[in-house]
Amino acid sequence: MRGVELAEIPEETVRVARAVFPTGCLVMRVRDTLGPVFADADFEGLFPVRGRPVVSPARLALVSVLQFAEGLTDRQAAHAVRSRLDWKYALSLELTDTGFDFSVLSEFRARLAADDAGRGVFDAVLTAAGEVGLVKSGRRQRTDATHVLAATSDLNRLEFVVETLRTALNQVAEAAGDWLLGVAAPEWFDRYSARPEDTRFPSRWAARIEHGDQCGADGMVLLQALWSASAPPGLRHLPAVEFLRRTWVQQFQHVEGVLRWREPKNTPPGLIRLRTPHEIEARTGAKRDLGWSGYKVHLSETCEPDAPHLITHVHTTAAPVTDMAVLEDIHTALAERGLLPDEHLVDAGYVDAEQIHHAQRDHRVSLTGPLARDTNRQKAQATGFDNTRFSVDWENRQVVCPTGRTTTSWRETTSHRGTPVVRAKFPARDCTSCPARQECTTSPKGRYITLRPRPEHEILQQIRPEQDSDQWRKRYGHRAGVEGTISQAVQAFGLRRSRYRGLAKTRLQHHLTGAAINLARIDAWLTGRPLARTRTSPFAALRPAGSDPAGRN
Repeated sequence: MRGVELAEIPEETVRVARAVFPTGCLVMRVRDTLGPVFADADFEGLFPVRGRPVVSPARLALVSVLQFAEGLTDRQAAHAVRSRLDWKYALSLELTDTGFDFSVLSEFRARLAADDAGRGVFDAVLTAAGEVGLVKSGRRQRTDATHVLAATSDLNRLEFVVETLRTALNQVAEAAGDWLLGVAAPEWFDRYSARPEDTRFPSRWAARIEHGDQCGADGMVLLQALWSASAPPGLRHLPAVEFLRRTWVQQFQHVEGVLRWREPKNTPPGLIRLRTPHEIEARTGAKRDLGWSGYKVHLSETCEPDAPHLITHVHTTAAPVTDMAVLEDIHTALAERGLLPDEHLVDAGYVDAEQIHHAQRDHRVSLTGPLARDTNRQKAQATGFDNTRFSVDWENRQVVCPTGRTTTSWRETTSHRGTPVVRAKFPARDCTSCPARQECTTSPKGRYITLRPRPEHEILQQIRPEQDSDQWRKRYGHRAGVEGTISQAVQAFGLRRSRYRGLAKTRLQHHLTGAAINLARIDAWLTGRPLARTRTSPFAALRPAGSDPAGRN
């Protein structure tokens, strides 16, 4: 790698660009405000010491971000480097510079993905914005997530097992075709030569189950042959063969010596369940009525009115990973950048008492989001003594009921979700003779009280009543703006469909997209373009003044 200095723009490039764009344009304004953003030294670890000379990685990084900002293909981006004045201005190129071949961009992305360096590209844009005062630590930020569809087509279960076996047969045929001829039954050529979408599967459910069982038996024959002593060495280590082995473990089981399709309830959870042989890391996610195969991306952004709303963190995971599981990673990454907020606005999927406690304890962040309602029967029916009517003596490890009776049992354990809880029990004799028994419990064994650990219990006692106040709703209302960011990322930048296969490349796509959105928002801030208003349908606009959208009035 030969270092290139990008701080100085050639004089002739400046003169012509200013003449053609007297009021500037997005690319030129961003360059004037942020400077060159990238330096070749930032990418030294991606390239060997010896080898053929490379195009300046700082320029390639900026081209990649601009490419995502404008939705260009590699060919179009390479052409823009050769032909567009504003891009030459931003890249500090002479007017006569002929650029580079478009294939250099895909090679550069491959290096970024292999080294997980996409975050460095995103951080460089964010750092440059911070140096000119466009993003600061503290204050408020908000986070939300959306689903991302895998680059490969979604397969139903029968198509999946057929395509998995077909892919393994093709890979084995390339490596040892003569050996495979002695293993494959003649009917295999009719069953597995064509793609599943080109195959007419049975329409009756019983016939489809039978077809799946037959596919499982054929796959087992192939696996046994591959693990036999007569198989050529190395075949069992082929990627498609290993994927076939893992898939058959997940999809089939032996029942009385016969290989059968597993019942859906006996298949592995979505986090490890394979979906397609053409994208090994794709998983199945579900949210309410929505199901998809692919990934999930979390976007965090600033949301103060006196500064541009810039994305501060992009986090990509497999589809089944819950929102709550990534919150600590988000806070840790923001802390590393020095961009932790004072208040973090999130939806219900990210927040519970434990997360609120840990965010405050570990990062001094006030996590704001709607806590789940108390599911206690008395609270739900608004009758009798719910848990808030009981006093907890944490020092003496006792709970006192509204009639003055105390628990005799205090046990620290875990819930069915694995979270720590305290279970306290009143003796049956006290509950049986209690005059308020009908308002408290119907259990003949006495009343049980389940509590979260003390810090979390106190959080629940404080925040749940606050959530019903207008002041809390007004403060939390700022979170809604992040949905506009998700909409912009999906509609203008194609965030919802992965361009590449695999989690690493999809993560790189999202980091480049986040950087591109920040450039667009910085330019909107510089030109004074206001935020778009929230769209309201004509019917919704007829809502009487003062009525509550949630139906609480």
